[in-house]
Amino acid sequence: MTTHVTFGIFDHVDRGNEPLPMLYEHRLSFVEKAEAAGFRTYHVAEHHATPLGMAPSPGLFLAAVAQRTRRLRFGPLVYLLPLYSPLRLIEEISMLDQMSGGRFELGVGRGISPYELAYCGVPFLEAQQMYEEALEVILAGLRGGPLRHRGRYYNYLDVPIELGPVQQPHPPLWQGVTNARGAADAGRRSVNIVSTLPSTGIKTLVDSYFGSWTGRDDVRPFVGAQRHVYVAETDSEAMAIARPAYKHWYDNLTSLWRKFNTVPMRFADSLERAVEIDAAIVGSPATVRAELERHVATSGVNYFVGRFVYGDLSHAHALSSLELFAREVMPHFRPSTA
Repeated sequence: MTTHVTFGIFDHVDRGNEPLPMLYEHRLSFVEKAEAAGFRTYHVAEHHATPLGMAPSPGLFLAAVAQRTRRLRFGPLVYLLPLYSPLRLIEEISMLDQMSGGRFELGVGRGISPYELAYCGVPFLEAQQMYEEALEVILAGLRGGPLRHRGRYYNYLDVPIELGPVQQPHPPLWQGVTNARGAADAGRRSVNIVSTLPSTGIKTLVDSYFGSWTGRDDVRPFVGAQRHVYVAETDSEAMAIARPAYKHWYDNLTSLWRKFNTVPMRFADSLERAVEIDAAIVGSPATVRAELERHVATSGVNYFVGRFVYGDLSHAHALSSLELFAREVMPHFRPSTA
């Protein structure tokens, strides 16, 4: 038995081959299955003007998730804070937490695509400062009003706050992290983190994070690895099904970047390369279980976030992979109740 691991799901909700009404319904059905399978959290991305994100309003999509689930926790990973009015987001976060009975998880970030931000009128070089100031305002507002703030980008003078979250002082915070400095900062602020780095790289983040952790001893923070996943009866079947779906996802990922003659270099351009650099785990249940154990042992993470639906992977294949993972892989990473 290996280290205890908690499981979550990350979803770009990228465009496949099916009509959008069917895509949304299949995603919501998938989320219901994930809850029944014992996953803790469903994280959804926010992207704009690209086939990578068919849920550009994550709060709207997550309101449907709240109604289709009873135990599953959920949230954006991440809200792109420079694109929001902080006051409006305070109210949206509070609504989602109230509608779900306190199951909302608050992922925040500045956005990684300068093109998406530019389309929305946000200068990329100012996005980090906007993000930091917006987060300060949002956390203050979630603690209750009246909201007072005077800053470079946002100003509020005694704004009544009529709606707050169930979880006090605010829902749990999440960030994507790619370097030790960011991990240390998150640890000091008691923010849960997820990374797509290779397992050896994540180990550096884990050490930095817990070396800076200042939270309560009775609170277990999550430090997670995010990977593409596909499970089938055999290794060859899994690769054959996942390979074109991954390529479709990669084309969605790079679509807007290619429009401007650039490519985000930190993403693998093929499934084989993704497996090689620890960005994907694909194979039979035995292979996936062994690979996941290696990833966990090497990185030291306590949270694993799988991308189970991507590209043009069919709903049936996604559900089959999820079911095999839940039945044959997840129990190996949980303490025995016998």
